[in-house]
Amino acid sequence: MSHKRSQARHRAVQAIYQWQMAGQDVREIRDQFLSNEEGGAFEIPYFDKLLSGVPAHLSELDRQLGPCLDRSIESVDPVERAILRLGAYELIHQPEVPYRVIINEAVELAKVFGAEQGHRFVNGVLDKLARRVRKAERKQKGSGQ
Repeated sequence: MSHKRSQARHRAVQAIYQWQMAGQDVREIRDQFLSNEEGGAFEIPYFDKLLSGVPAHLSELDRQLGPCLDRSIESVDPVERAILRLGAYELIHQPEVPYRVIINEAVELAKVFGAEQGHRFVNGVLDKLARRVRKAERKQKGSGQ
């Protein structure tokens, strides 16, 4: 994936975290992030898709993540919860993006923003989810487990 798309994810996870914690309107958060945007540093349409998609599909995302977790979604660290919801949204609603790219990007976000071993947790949860929601793609890649 492109650097600009990675940066869109980077900012989207920050915005989703802010939305989760403050309950602020998504449009206000979007405007705040875009007012700080300098010279096309990230892919704004993809940022918009992620930032609007996670709240719009929150119940579905949490329901899909539930069986992959060893605790309730609400008891997951808020940073890792934002990353998991972002990754789940992409796995479910962005089939054109390879699942390995989505998981790798989420792991990298967890390394930057999450707890010390949070990236391992994120990797495990999203891998379990990918096994369920990306079965055909995993088989096609020769990794269907």
